[in-house]
Amino acid sequence: MSIELICRSINDLPYIAQKIIEAGIEYKIWFFEGQMAAGKTTLIKEIGKQLGVISSVQSPTYSLVNEYVTKNNSIIYHFDFYRLKSEDEALDFGIEEYFDSGNLCIGEWPSIIPSLWPQKYMKVSITADENGNRYIELNFVN
Repeated sequence: MSIELICRSINDLPYIAQKIIEAGIEYKIWFFEGQMAAGKTTLIKEIGKQLGVISSVQSPTYSLVNEYVTKNNSIIYHFDFYRLKSEDEALDFGIEEYFDSGNLCIGEWPSIIPSLWPQKYMKVSITADENGNRYIELNFVN
């Protein structure tokens, strides 16, 4: 099953984020794929806002993982696998423990760690066109 969404402007982000949250409610692992500057982090920031994150959502490019707390005391982990040179690096910082934590885990650039993907996840693929539109496809793996 897949769902397709179109984001034509930044004003569409709250709606798009809410649709992703609704679609992914049964999934604890959300992977975001897209070329550089496709809008992955921008969309994740809006998702964090919609989920009630009380701190600012930033790309964890250098820290590899950021932890956010929501207004209802839930924890969200945000990963950026872009800088990893091997899957062993993800294992070294405990990716399996994060995935098994029961908390929402949002990962950018998951194609860097394909053999570490859990059996159940939602994949969010973003492509941009020359007019600035973003095409967002949600795929669900059980």
